[in-house]
Amino acid sequence: MTYVARNLEPYRGFHSFMRCLPQLLQQHPDCQVLIVGGDDVSYGSKPKDAANWREKLQGEVALDPTRVHFLGRIPYDSYRKVLQISAAHVYLTYPFVLSWSMLEAMASGCLVIGSATPPVREVIRHQENGLLVDFFDTGALANAVTHALQYPEQYQNLRHTACQQAHLLYSHKNGLAAYLRLIHQ
Repeated sequence: MTYVARNLEPYRGFHSFMRCLPQLLQQHPDCQVLIVGGDDVSYGSKPKDAANWREKLQGEVALDPTRVHFLGRIPYDSYRKVLQISAAHVYLTYPFVLSWSMLEAMASGCLVIGSATPPVREVIRHQENGLLVDFFDTGALANAVTHALQYPEQYQNLRHTACQQAHLLYSHKNGLAAYLRLIHQ
């Protein structure tokens, strides 16, 4: 299972993600979690009582370090390999700008389990090309990931549809064409 953000912080749901992990790890004893992202702040501010959000949340939730792996920022090729092996990819965000990482996860064939927030709902349609959960419902997130890990065959169509849609609807070619149409209007 994977989680990616440029920086691990609340705007990208890092706090909700971390708080779901104890339940998820208990429900799925074989789950390995790969977390990609730095300790700086892209949006918002640092916590007042810790050096960064990773440190703060690690102090709040007890996690098995043999199963939860903080990779930090990694080279792009390594990042793509992480996505390609992911059995489930969690993407959470406040109602804010959608990150390119979600589209890359879709294009990599990941099953995206995302927050039911406006930017994510613009791209992910529940049970069609991914799964949506409430941003703050850590139990629902843990349950959705657990089910995806236990029954991967039930989500093959969603993964395939997400991959196709990412390549067809959000390619560089289509993005450039849309910008040119706007400019010419």
